[in-house]
Amino acid sequence: MSELTNQSTTRSARSLRLYPILAVAAALPLVFLPGCKKDEPPAVVVTVQAEHPEQGPIAEQISADAVLAPVAQAAIAPKFSAPVKKFYVERGQRVHAGELLATLEDSDLVAAATDNKGSLEAAQANYDTTTKAQVPEDTLKAESDLAQAKANLDLNKSIVKSRKQLFAEGAIPGRDLDTAEAALAQAQATYDAAVRHLESLRNVSRDAALKSAQGQLTSAEGKYKGAQAQVDYSEIRSPLNGVVTDRPLFAGETAPAGAPLITVMDTSVLLAKTHLAASVAQQIKLGDAVAVHVPGIANPVAAKVSMISPALDPGSTTVEVWLKIDNKDGKLKAGTPVKVTISGKSVVQAWKVPDSAIVTAADGSKSVMVVGSDGAAHRKPVTLGIDDGTDVQVLSGVAPGDLVITGGAYALDEGTKVQIGPAAAGGGSD
Repeated sequence: MSELTNQSTTRSARSLRLYPILAVAAALPLVFLPGCKKDEPPAVVVTVQAEHPEQGPIAEQISADAVLAPVAQAAIAPKFSAPVKKFYVERGQRVHAGELLATLEDSDLVAAATDNKGSLEAAQANYDTTTKAQVPEDTLKAESDLAQAKANLDLNKSIVKSRKQLFAEGAIPGRDLDTAEAALAQAQATYDAAVRHLESLRNVSRDAALKSAQGQLTSAEGKYKGAQAQVDYSEIRSPLNGVVTDRPLFAGETAPAGAPLITVMDTSVLLAKTHLAASVAQQIKLGDAVAVHVPGIANPVAAKVSMISPALDPGSTTVEVWLKIDNKDGKLKAGTPVKVTISGKSVVQAWKVPDSAIVTAADGSKSVMVVGSDGAAHRKPVTLGIDDGTDVQVLSGVAPGDLVITGGAYALDEGTKVQIGPAAAGGGSD
């Protein structure tokens, strides 16, 4: 009995010694379990912006650099070197075609013109004398001489005829008939000479005299016109309506021949000259509307295609295109660099999403992120078409009912939980 009691006491003591160890062992899972839950990351929900694809028209927007140039420009240079006598215009002044802009010293030219004018008047007088007096008088005298020679010839023919009859009758000696025939021969020679003289005067001498007089007159006229032109060149006039943009000299300074003295530009219409790739140029035509973005002006300026070069530029293999811009108010300045946007090919009914929805991978592939029914973001590869700079046409990859993430998709992992909300202030949720 005492032995059983001792064994029971020993087991109780051993149990008491093991209890703290078991208690600690049993408590260990309770200590470490809460710690394991703290290491698990909490579920992350990203706020994004999303919308369904929209159907509507879209047109390709072709952008290029251009420089504004005047529709017409004249760098007026003098024909000869001379000091500037006077300027009549200043830079920035509007002028009209034919308006006097400046005059050069021309005293020597005026004197030369006066001398040539005198020579012209003398040549004109000689021409008048030749055509109205000398030639007619010579012709009249030759006609009179011919008539007199004809009368004398007829008289001598009558005498010879009468004496031949008298000689046949034996009424006169033979020497009287011989004398009459000799006089007839002389009269015939005189008549023939008068005829030839008149014909020569009419056919040769008259024409030669007229041509000589005409030649002298024409030569004198040419010299006078040349001298007068030199005088006229001393007056610098505007060849077009426009604005004076340059006037490098002052009155009294010598203007070199061939160097621009005054530059006039017609800026009522400007040309934006640009170069486009041949494939792009084939998509536009004359009269197409174009938007021109000018530095310092908020809204784009309207323009139209006015010229498409029929040949490629040999250096750049591009096509030069001119865009005409109305500038009657004078707000735009020639020489300003601008950006032009031309509408290319278009689609009337296209499914499109904002440009911000497109995600470009490192290999260049395109995709969008859509919100799935599970509330998570899922990537969908897409095939794109026309991009107008704001929206892009989606040819395949999304359905009309897809909710496409348009903001906040940057670096968004597949399967990330998302919620749709407004963009964060200061730039969105990207």
